[in-house]
Amino acid sequence: MVTRRSAIPSFTLYGESPGVVPEMLHVEPIQWRSCQHRWEIDVHTHRALHQIVWVAAGPAEVVLEGVREACEGPLAVVVPPNVVHAFRFTPATDGHVITFDARAVIEGDEPATGEALQALFAAPRALRLSDEAPATARIVSLVRELQDEFAAADAAGSPVPLWLARAIVWRLARLLLREARASGRAPNAAPALFTRFLVLVEAHHDAHWPASRYADRLGLTLERLNRLTRAETGQSALDLVHARLAREACRRLVYIAAPVSQLAFELGFEDPAYFCRFFKRRVGCSPREYRRRSLAGSAPA
Repeated sequence: MVTRRSAIPSFTLYGESPGVVPEMLHVEPIQWRSCQHRWEIDVHTHRALHQIVWVAAGPAEVVLEGVREACEGPLAVVVPPNVVHAFRFTPATDGHVITFDARAVIEGDEPATGEALQALFAAPRALRLSDEAPATARIVSLVRELQDEFAAADAAGSPVPLWLARAIVWRLARLLLREARASGRAPNAAPALFTRFLVLVEAHHDAHWPASRYADRLGLTLERLNRLTRAETGQSALDLVHARLAREACRRLVYIAAPVSQLAFELGFEDPAYFCRFFKRRVGCSPREYRRRSLAGSAPA
């Protein structure tokens, strides 16, 4: 599931132009689109949409930001916006793909829904569930009801599909929290300021803003921003910006067929040699070596 290309494609729904105005909520069976593509959904992103791929039963091979996993349902694959992902299914795979604009899910609802959304989509993940767990049965029921309501003749203008989508997000977030508590992690939701910082980093990491500019945009001093990021991650604000830039470089080296020097310029580096030094410092090997290892299936984590 690694096809090198000139750019990582971004879709509204897989295979559809990103220029198409997205629905606030879209639900379809896994089989419907994947069978049209020989059961393989190639590498792509969704620019402003959240996605839950619910695998009720059967096998699935999942790639999230270059990490490949062989999975078996039931599981929920959580895909935040802009995350590079791909899937390989089989005719025996059963489930649904739920794609939505986050504003539709949280608009007009209580703050707990937004907190659940933030917790669930804080990172891409494959959330495995137990066949026997009561919580799994509830999610299975909710997904089936959502599909039925979404496909109903009177679905246009109905609030019911969004209610069900909120319930699914809530249930999965609660499962994630229970899993974290069981492992002794149980993280608190990130402060709103930290979330705003991450949004800015996502938008501007390749513009090479100094950390002070992020602080200015947030109405903070640089010292306070660094205290905030260290409290959440143990890293400075600039470390997090550089980590995001390095992750983007890794992504492009694997998926985009272009010379390292061209990728360096596209990532905002004026000097390819400096990019190579930056990359080796962050990742531990040169860009060319990382690409070679990735294509051979042995890139560093």
